[in-house]
Amino acid sequence: MCSIVIFGCGNLIMGDDGFGPTVIEKLTTSYTLPESAVAIDAMTGIREYLFDYLLSEDGRPEHIIILDAVDFADREPGDVFLIDSSSIPCRKTHDFSLHQFPTVNLLHELEEHTGINVTIIAAQAEYIPTEIEMGLSVPMTTAVSKACEIIMHMLFETVQRGASG
Repeated sequence: MCSIVIFGCGNLIMGDDGFGPTVIEKLTTSYTLPESAVAIDAMTGIREYLFDYLLSEDGRPEHIIILDAVDFADREPGDVFLIDSSSIPCRKTHDFSLHQFPTVNLLHELEEHTGINVTIIAAQAEYIPTEIEMGLSVPMTTAVSKACEIIMHMLFETVQRGASG
C-alpha cells in the first residue's frame, strides 16, 4: 500500500473535464514517482475509491491528492490552485454529475474519521462541452504541466520529511 495516492478525476471525452486523467497520464509517462506514491486515473469513479478508504480498517494512504477541473467565477482558464474541501462552491457540493467533485461530506469524513490528509488541486476549465468533444483547451494543456510540477514538489517534500524524521 502506498502512503500517497493521486487521483485524476474527469472524463477524457468531455473537453477540459479530462484535466485530471491527463495529469495522471503525464505523471506516469514523464516523471518518476517515489515508491511511496501511486497515480490513479479515477475518471468519473472517484466516489467509489474514497468510499472504500472510508470503510477500510487498514491499508489507508496517509495522503490523497485529487486533481479535477473546476468552473469558478473568479479564476482565469488554466489557473492551477489548491482548494480546501470547505471552499468548494455550494452549487458543487452535492452534485452527482460525472464531471463534478465528490461530495464534500465524503471528503470531510475521510479527513475527520480516518486521519487521511486530502489535498485538492484544481484547474480552471476554459470550456466543458455538453456533448462529446475530446481534447483539452490550450490553457488546460498548460495547466497539466503546472499541476505535475506542484505534485512532484509535494512528493519531494514528503519524501524529505520522511527521510529526516
